[in-house]
Amino acid sequence: MANAAARSDAGGGPSLPVRWRRLGGDADPVPDWTTPRNMDRGRHIGIALSHLLYRMHIRGEENIPPAGPLVVVSNHTAFMDGPMLFGRLPRRISFLVKAEVLRGPLGWLLRTVGQYAINRAAPQREVLLASLAPLKAGGAIGIFPEGQRTAGAVSTVFHGAGWLAARAGAAVVPVALRGTARPVGRRVPRFRPRVRVRVGEAFDIPRGAGKLAVEAATSTIQQRLAVLVSQLDAEIAGDARHGRRARGAGQVGAS
Repeated sequence: MANAAARSDAGGGPSLPVRWRRLGGDADPVPDWTTPRNMDRGRHIGIALSHLLYRMHIRGEENIPPAGPLVVVSNHTAFMDGPMLFGRLPRRISFLVKAEVLRGPLGWLLRTVGQYAINRAAPQREVLLASLAPLKAGGAIGIFPEGQRTAGAVSTVFHGAGWLAARAGAAVVPVALRGTARPVGRRVPRFRPRVRVRVGEAFDIPRGAGKLAVEAATSTIQQRLAVLVSQLDAEIAGDARHGRRARGAGQVGAS
């Protein structure tokens, strides 16, 4: 935590919420096949989509260090999770995206805005090494450590996030996200559903390259992210109970 705080101080204080003309992450290095301008154009697309498709409520953006090596990890329940976080978080974050998506026009777009292709079943070492270089230089990498879309409880994770964080000695920020997934059994998409994003506190991963270091980093990431998702789920459930009580009281008053 101390190193994460030091990075925040060195970068001029906590990150500010993303605005159209103030995206954040101006000093972040980018993959060598894209440019800062292209990444920021992609972030603008993410911002526009987030407003068109959802009613987003984000809390904790100030927990993201404004500079320095950063690994962002999030639960993953829907395809749109990546574009939403890419646009709305205050760093230029290159996400590791499943290779099947990076085909055709969509693949061209995602590559142009700085995303990496990775095989979900067997993460390719060359992709991890390629993303490690800008991370060590002070950049930001985003990973859905579950490796695929799930119910989002983060019960198991792959080692990619832990490997990158340990090799770079990076800060890690967990992000819990709910609301982008279509409810089970619902065929018709919802109109601008409410999406909640909670950004947890940054924590440091000790630098290391061995198996034990990576396993320890992976375990810590899984635990921190699972706790944050659980807290968000409890908050959502509490709000739902409060809403039902309020509606019940209103009906009693009306009668």
